[in-house]
Amino acid sequence: PRVCVVGSGPAGFYTAQHILKHHGRALVDIYEKLPVPFGLVRFGVAPDHPEVKNVINTFTQTAHSERCTYYGNVTVGRDVTVPELQQAYHAVVLSYGAEDNRVLGIPGENLPGVYTARAFVGWYNGLPENQDLKPDLSCETALILGHGNVALDIARILLSPLQLLRKTDITDSSLAALACSKVKRVWLVGRRGPLQVAFTIKELREMINLPGARAVLDPADFTGLESAIKDAPRPRKRLTELMIKTAMEKPVEMRAAAAGAAAPREWGLKFQRSPQEVLPSADGRRVRSIRMALTCLEGSGDSAKAIPTGDVEELECGLVLSSIGYRSLPLDPAVPFDGQRGIIPNSSGRVEGVPGLYCSGWVKRGPTGMIITTMNDSFDTAQSVLEDLQGGVLDISPSREGFGLVESILRSRGVRPVSFSDWEKIDAAEVARGKAAGKPREKIVDPEEMLRIIGH
Repeated sequence: PRVCVVGSGPAGFYTAQHILKHHGRALVDIYEKLPVPFGLVRFGVAPDHPEVKNVINTFTQTAHSERCTYYGNVTVGRDVTVPELQQAYHAVVLSYGAEDNRVLGIPGENLPGVYTARAFVGWYNGLPENQDLKPDLSCETALILGHGNVALDIARILLSPLQLLRKTDITDSSLAALACSKVKRVWLVGRRGPLQVAFTIKELREMINLPGARAVLDPADFTGLESAIKDAPRPRKRLTELMIKTAMEKPVEMRAAAAGAAAPREWGLKFQRSPQEVLPSADGRRVRSIRMALTCLEGSGDSAKAIPTGDVEELECGLVLSSIGYRSLPLDPAVPFDGQRGIIPNSSGRVEGVPGLYCSGWVKRGPTGMIITTMNDSFDTAQSVLEDLQGGVLDISPSREGFGLVESILRSRGVRPVSFSDWEKIDAAEVARGKAAGKPREKIVDPEEMLRIIGH
């Protein structure tokens, strides 16, 4: 059986890995629109979290299997359509992730100085489409809308001492911009309360222990929560206890400040505030503040809803980053898509109404969870493919040409795929450049330059 996987992030690679491991004859081709593989492991994971990127070693092993082939620089839906892939393969798995972001839907969100978390993360992580972002970091106060791990990542990058970032694979140009940054205060604002934050204790602890930055949490936000979490699940309980402990600690004014040095950087969490409008400066050229509706919570736990109370407040800031979630987009008119939920309708990864078509990862279940969540989800989809192969749902008696057919389509459209060994040349060039600068790699951010390196 010939199986094709669209997308080379964690969902794509884990789906391929599971099929190859549990079917001794299956051939799997992975298509990726960029020349370089690994999706959000390369472009989403924070540069100062190198241990999370170790999964790349597993993915590389998968790509080296003689039954697996990688084709980069191929945009499915444009260079080759999904129906054309279905002609060439017995099964097609869509694992292309979430390439867009949710919008705030409020006035002023298009002002200069307002960025999505997705674009900002892409900028410091070397995602080609975000290289011209040039965020304005000339203000003192930044405001991040959202209480998830991505929001904490951004706050940490904005406030981290440069000597810590210099040792990471953060891009050269973003490091230069952060070196000139005037941002010294970051507020993370959420619509709901401390019991609904979506970040994990590991990221929170890392933020609390960030050198040269102090946490500013208002003890009043945590009144009565100790009794409320008595029966909460252990992770939620420990997370809330850490926030309470941090809020109650008297800030130790830094010795440096006592010695007359620059004031320390600081960050804090603000709760029960929903953005209403981003307000411009007098000249209309940048952000001055954001108007917030104060909310009260109806219900409890994860299902609590934030309802505006009618009161508003203004928070001054010169930089706004909205971290309210990623969003998947439809890939091809031939594929059913639920625009409301931003997913491909499916059951256990089988796309509804289209036999032989599957999906895994964020486009299957929405943009949530860690790499481990995506791994289990992808194994679940791969299992559906294997069951359909074994149960005869997928007829493999007609032989399919696989890449043979796709190659002639791509050639007719002037598209040249990039192989995994091509990627390894780009990888070697990045590592060599990084070594010269004393960092793990210097990412190449221009696809044209990537193609030049491999002589395309």
